Amino acid sequence: MKTVKASVYAGLLMAGAGSFAHADENLWGYVSGAETLPQGANEAYAELTSRNNKGIGTYDAYNLEIEYERGITSRLSGSVGLQGQAIDTKDIFINAYVPGSKDYGMKPSGVEGDLKFMFLSPAKDPVGLSGRLTVEHSWLDPHSGQDKDTTSVSTDFQVQKYFLDDQLVAVANGGIEATYAKRDPIANLPPDFEWPTDPEMEIELTSGVGLSYRVAPGLFIGAETLHITEFETTVGQERESWHAGPSIHYAQQRWWTTVT
Repeated sequence: MKTVKASVYAGLLMAGAGSFAHADENLWGYVSGAETLPQGANEAYAELTSRNNKGIGTYDAYNLEIEYERGITSRLSGSVGLQGQAIDTKDIFINAYVPGSKDYGMKPSGVEGDLKFMFLSPAKDPVGLSGRLTVEHSWLDPHSGQDKDTTSVSTDFQVQKYFLDDQLVAVANGGIEATYAKRDPIANLPPDFEWPTDPEMEIELTSGVGLSYRVAPGLFIGAETLHITEFETTVGQERESWHAGPSIHYAQQRWWTTVT
């Protein structure tokens, strides 16, 4: 099973950020830097991800997140977000993941909140270090589009370093996520199809690195890679995957966007 993903991120500076408009802008799509927003700064984000191609049948899905972030102190940022999902899948049967056709437009799928604390500033210290705590609840399964209640708590850390007079930015991320999930039953499935409805506990380990180089004022070109492995209640290691791709980031005084 494979899925091709592409994401577009956009950030809009709101009142209060002053000259530090882009202290926490996302130079990449999936890894992140160690900086937080300055105290009193506000930023709104939109993230759109396209997922398609399972190798068989038809599979097209879109995930949307609208997020608001505020600098609580000079080292602590907090954010809340609303998630949405659209999916069109048919002629695919994958045990425990895709039980049949599903087709609907964009609708709410979950909520998320997080706190990010910067222990060391990459702009002031030899290397930057931050930690983030995230709580997320969703009610739609991203793979199948079926009803599924999922609650996750994750902790991850970000290391960031500037090189070449801040022209080159390097980051490394690592984290762990604990998830409680329960699928709703589905009627009229084939007798031998696996669709477990007992509650599941999952542990996911994630690590990643990214490089981004400023080629012109406000324009960065970079690359990132992620390694993800997930362990589930009854099967042990359920899956392991590597992801890699390029990123392009462009920023103006009051807005920025990233394509990855």
